[in-house]
Amino acid sequence: MIKEEKNTQTKSKDKKQTPIIEIKDLHKTFGKDNTILKGVNLTVNKGEDLVILGRSGSGKSVTIKCIVGLIEPDQGEISVFGENVLNLSKEELNKIRVKIGFLFQSGALYDSMSVRENLAFTLRAHRRDLNDEEVENEVADALESVGLADAIDKMPSELSGGMRKRIGLARTLILKPEIILYDEPTTGLDTITSKEISELILDIKHKQKTSSIIITHDMACAKMTADRIMVLKDGVIHAEGTYEELEKNEDEWVRSFFE
Repeated sequence: MIKEEKNTQTKSKDKKQTPIIEIKDLHKTFGKDNTILKGVNLTVNKGEDLVILGRSGSGKSVTIKCIVGLIEPDQGEISVFGENVLNLSKEELNKIRVKIGFLFQSGALYDSMSVRENLAFTLRAHRRDLNDEEVENEVADALESVGLADAIDKMPSELSGGMRKRIGLARTLILKPEIILYDEPTTGLDTITSKEISELILDIKHKQKTSSIIITHDMACAKMTADRIMVLKDGVIHAEGTYEELEKNEDEWVRSFFE
């Protein structure tokens, strides 16, 4: 009886929780007949790291790009911080975007700029109130948070793949986002570096209280970072649960990710 009452209380508490991201019935087709999303529904709660799994081309990256307006869906609703971003003006959407960090697969650094200049450029574009000394301090703090303070004057071409990921993350963190969208954060990295990036994702979550969606093929990363996992198949969410739950899922296709 006590156990049942506890479960009931937990469910009641969950119902009161307002998702920080909520996607309803999201559809997207490219060209005439390349349908990628066929009605995706998902939520991310405040302080949660949600991992999305799926085969290549299943629409994982398309989904998160729709959240920040990099891709416009054909149908559906995307609510971020309680606002439907698809109904916002460009100015209103930009205010939301400042609160959302997006880590691209490549890190997306400007090759002609030093690490210092990459981070300062991003900060000045959104924080015109800061003077040069304040910008320098923010850049130094962001690099310190990813363990690369010594790389401040390096050029992107001098950085390893793992370092580029960290610098890309520092550039994302410099705006102190409430949400971070990670697109394949460990792709192309060796096992040790991948683990370091996964640990960094967890560290950021705990220190900065971020909420995240993590797109990955790296099951070690998924196991380490996920509070909850969703699996995309044929344009919809096919399965959902914790790593341990999905690892034992009755669906052989779902279990294949965990073998």
